[in-house]
Amino acid sequence: MAKIKVTKRRSAINRPQDQKRTLAALGLKKIGQTVEHDASPNILGMVNKVMHLVTVEEIK
Repeated sequence: MAKIKVTKRRSAINRPQDQKRTLAALGLKKIGQTVEHDASPNILGMVNKVMHLVTVEEIK
């Protein structure tokens, strides 16, 4: 399965609670923090929900 690297780029201040929880579920706490995940449908759905707050790179 492919891997993706997700980096938090913007703050979660003044965002809805569900977006804050999604960032926490992805393991992102601080701006600039990067985590790696498998590109499963669940993870891709979470990333899509907070796409305006994160950047995504595919790892080969």
